[in-house]
Amino acid sequence: MHNILIMHNLENISSQVRRDIIRMVSDVQSGHPGGSLGCADFFTALYFDILRYKPDQFTMDGFGEDLFFLSNGHVSAAWYSILAHAGFFEVKELATFRKMGTRLQGHPCTHDGLPGIRMASGSLGQGISVGIGAALSKKMNSDDKLVYVLTGDGELQEGQIWEAALFAASHKVDNLIITVDYNKKQIDGPTDSVISLGDLHAKWEAFGWQVYEMNGNIIPDILSTMKTAGENTGKGKPIVILMHTEMGMGVDFMMGTHKWHGSAPNAEQTERALSQLAETLGDY
Repeated sequence: MHNILIMHNLENISSQVRRDIIRMVSDVQSGHPGGSLGCADFFTALYFDILRYKPDQFTMDGFGEDLFFLSNGHVSAAWYSILAHAGFFEVKELATFRKMGTRLQGHPCTHDGLPGIRMASGSLGQGISVGIGAALSKKMNSDDKLVYVLTGDGELQEGQIWEAALFAASHKVDNLIITVDYNKKQIDGPTDSVISLGDLHAKWEAFGWQVYEMNGNIIPDILSTMKTAGENTGKGKPIVILMHTEMGMGVDFMMGTHKWHGSAPNAEQTERALSQLAETLGDY
């Protein structure tokens, strides 16, 4: 019964996160709803079950806490919603998303001191390198907590990703868990049509990483895989999880296509989307 209650609570949170995403992007007619919706379950499981952190005592160095870095910064709407509901800042601040002079810019930034954000992201390809640096810092400081990074699959077309992958394996950065949002779509179309990624499982293994796969839209699978990954840190290899998701998950007309990668719904589409998503925690 306990596990059933946990799953129900997490599913309620992810539903509210999806509502927040739709409303935030619609309100300013700007943003990236597709990938944000696809990652909502992952963020929910990560922040409400996996990560060890203290939202009311946020520091940039994060000593004694698990750290998370968002590399594919365009899915910021999902992350902002999660951070707010997890207690890093007030939920009502979500209404300022992508507005001039606010802390919730389209891509996460650090100069305004938004709690929960430790790196600016949006220029793709940099998050894994930052995660490696943070993970090595934890080793040097005898901090046994872990470093997590989310990256996009289209982002794997960046050369810096594979330089970082070689470095992490060579230096046995084994307190690091990378998750790839593997929805097989990017702004210009299917990833295989832009630049084929090939056999990602075999590729990461060839680079010296421990590889897992999971369905990123099924919360029990996320929890099980992430916990297994955590239990296998400290064994000499960095870890990567290929997370299969559906871009636009939860909104029928946004699923199965790349066109909602960076497009905002109009008023009619917004109402249609919201009608499919339960308001569970209260709208901001």
